[in-house]
Amino acid sequence: MGIKFRLPLVWNVYFSFFIYAFSLGAIFPRLGDLQLQMGIGPAALGLSVTGAALGVQVSLLMASSVLSRLGFRKVMFFGMLLMGIGEALAGLATSPYVFFGWFFLAGLAIGVVEVAVNVEADRVEALAGRRIMNRSHAFWSLGFFATGLLGAFVAQLGVPAGLHLSLTGLVSVALTLLFLARYQPAPIRGADHDGPPKLARPTRGIMILVAFTLSAMLLEGALIDWSVIYMRDVFEESAFVNGLALTLGALGQFIIRFFADPVVDRHGAERVARVSLIALALGAGVVSFTPNSTLALIGFVFLGAGTAVIFPLAISAAAQRGDRSSPENVAALAQFSFVTFLLAPPLLGFVAENFGIRYSFGLALPLILGSWLTVGALSHAGRKA
Repeated sequence: MGIKFRLPLVWNVYFSFFIYAFSLGAIFPRLGDLQLQMGIGPAALGLSVTGAALGVQVSLLMASSVLSRLGFRKVMFFGMLLMGIGEALAGLATSPYVFFGWFFLAGLAIGVVEVAVNVEADRVEALAGRRIMNRSHAFWSLGFFATGLLGAFVAQLGVPAGLHLSLTGLVSVALTLLFLARYQPAPIRGADHDGPPKLARPTRGIMILVAFTLSAMLLEGALIDWSVIYMRDVFEESAFVNGLALTLGALGQFIIRFFADPVVDRHGAERVARVSLIALALGAGVVSFTPNSTLALIGFVFLGAGTAVIFPLAISAAAQRGDRSSPENVAALAQFSFVTFLLAPPLLGFVAENFGIRYSFGLALPLILGSWLTVGALSHAGRKA
């Protein structure tokens, strides 16, 4: 009976990551079109995109409390609904201020859903007795890959961004409803019964994990926000090829994340993280300096592969620290790691407008060294400090 229960539970967690990313990622292949629709430059676009990051920050302050009170099913449904509405209306915006406002609304949903799916994966991981966190994030990447490929295709066809995002939101909410109708969330873990406080405050251990994730978060944000525009501005490729930059980066993430869990079990989190950081540095270097569009696409694959396990490993380490409830630690890590997403778009947009978009990706190279120096934080799960 345990086997009959366990396998559907694991695959339903995978689906929750997939559909979350499929809805969230729909807008990013269309950012170049939306930039032209609003008639703004890279710096203004970077500021506009911070709407979602700011919304994420606000919701992460209370995400663990909301999850504790509403439960996974309600958070998933209302979060996906709000995300779809926010992105669809942002896709209709002709002003960066309007875009910022609707993207902020989407961000409010993103933060809570982010914590919900990661905490659910951690609970199912404990129930199943084996790692599923990296594979769960693999399906997040698969969702981004699918929505990126779809976005590149419809952009090439000239489908308006607003229509594309509205239909994606409707499909995502409908599939979420079907998923929730047959899903019974995993039981709460022992430490989670204490109940989280209203605000998720970081401990010293969580802040070290935040430092470890900075380079990957910055480059994943750059991949998501700027890869399509990079291909358009640097190489003047077609809309479909431009979209492939994001799509191939997500594919690289998916492949590594899908096979990462047994590799981490065999070789340890630290060793896998160090190999990932080498791939991340290689990808950032290629994108920053290559004169060839094909090599640039290969560089984006390395960026996706290099970022693949960094945040999932940190999430697992945070959830397993044992000093507080796992929702509180996960929310604290996500909250402060996502500060990178809040600061990165305007910073990278400013650099792109004043120095060239290549330099936007090169900025992360010093941060990769910082991640290398703090990788030991992954071995501290279960400690009370």
